[in-house]
Amino acid sequence: MRWIALARVDYAPYGLNPPHIHPRATEIQTVIEGTLLVGFVTSNPDNRFITKVLNKGDVFVFPMGLIHFQFNIGETNALAFSSLSSQNPGVITIANATFGSNPPINPDVLAKAFQLDKSVVNYLQQKF
Repeated sequence: MRWIALARVDYAPYGLNPPHIHPRATEIQTVIEGTLLVGFVTSNPDNRFITKVLNKGDVFVFPMGLIHFQFNIGETNALAFSSLSSQNPGVITIANATFGSNPPINPDVLAKAFQLDKSVVNYLQQKF
């Protein structure tokens, strides 16, 4: 027997579900109200960005384990339902995991990985 998870997601005007992954599930999102800009990035080596504007009634698939997001580009509330192909899909928010880990990732590692000045990394880590 396969189980799924279902989530109702309410978006304020210009609200964002930030870049994240579900390590154990594919997500299918159906827009009930409003307009969402959605997208995901394919895996290495091409890291291609796939994006689309969704309106009421539109459906979009986010493949398992890929970084994706949803952004309400409208001036009104938006509502969507997400079906996930696991009862335990997991979620890893990219910025939180990278800059807000406990204990923090060494700033030298992040500076080199993201080609940033270490002071920028320190600033970002303080935000989380």
